[in-house]
Amino acid sequence: MARVELSAVRKTFGSVVAVQGADVVFDEGSFTTLLGPSGCGKTTILRMISGLETPTSGDILIGGNRINDVPIHKRNLGLVFQNYALFPHRTIAENIAFGLKYRDVPKAEVARKVQDALDIVRLPGVEDRFPNQLSGGQQQRIALARAIVIEPDVLLLDEPLSALDANLREDMRVELKAIQDRIGVTSIFVTHDQSEALAMSDKIIVMSAGRVEQIGTPEEVYNTPASEFVAGFLGASNLLDARVVARENGHVVLETPEFGRTPVPLSHAATLGEGPSARLMIRAEKLTLAAAGQDAPQAKVETVDYQGQLVRYFLRLGDTPLQAMNMIDGAPFSEGDTVSLNLNPNACAALPVGGCK
Repeated sequence: MARVELSAVRKTFGSVVAVQGADVVFDEGSFTTLLGPSGCGKTTILRMISGLETPTSGDILIGGNRINDVPIHKRNLGLVFQNYALFPHRTIAENIAFGLKYRDVPKAEVARKVQDALDIVRLPGVEDRFPNQLSGGQQQRIALARAIVIEPDVLLLDEPLSALDANLREDMRVELKAIQDRIGVTSIFVTHDQSEALAMSDKIIVMSAGRVEQIGTPEEVYNTPASEFVAGFLGASNLLDARVVARENGHVVLETPEFGRTPVPLSHAATLGEGPSARLMIRAEKLTLAAAGQDAPQAKVETVDYQGQLVRYFLRLGDTPLQAMNMIDGAPFSEGDTVSLNLNPNACAALPVGGCK
């Protein structure tokens, strides 16, 4: 295990700035996810840590040692890619043992390490098969076994689950986190899938346009986003223009045309500035629908997106579009219905207008 640190790391490709001065710490033994849309710089950071790219400026440290000029084969890193990158004409044992060839490991020790790695990924007995004889999920486990067999200081995972179908992807993310917990290696995971990041991570680093937007636990980045971008990228959110009308009793009171005065806990307004302008964030699952007629704002159901146990409703409150995700209790509401909207202010957040403050 090793701590990984990025200090003022910047990467440019010609006139394009891929990473804008990142200051990030990946704690020893943690599972940290770099999360963001395509082109945000998350894979570039992973490639710089691995040695596949060189920082334009700044320092990268592993275990306290600066590695900017250390070649990739001397960094003792495990790499797992989206496309598995297995050798099709080598056996599974040969694929897993590939990284040990360059470490002067005795032949008998190689066999033992291969077996141990197969046991860890729960695929014993497949060492004599070839990659095309295994399923996609099994091949991804072999790619993981190849990465951990060298006992790396850091495990780097570049969207390793995105090539799998939905059900297998959910199973593999549970399996992958269990393996990481078992071996305790510092792991850095790249994905654009918010559900993967929330389910697997000890810490999430949300990125946008080469910039780190927020760093925190899954609960922190989801419930108390630092910017409108984070609020919109993680989960389905309603973002409403608001004004700060009071700061009292541990709350910031926001006023919106749609919901009137809403007291938001200060703990959910950590990034809010001192000015009067703000944004009220209401997570879609925190906006509860009820039959019309209650003493609450009334909205019209425009679209119903049935998802099994959940229903996602697209609503209109006056001129304001909203969305809500509710568990089904009986029959869902129908398009054209008028419904009452209820929200819990303690589940809302207050954000600065525009970018992160």
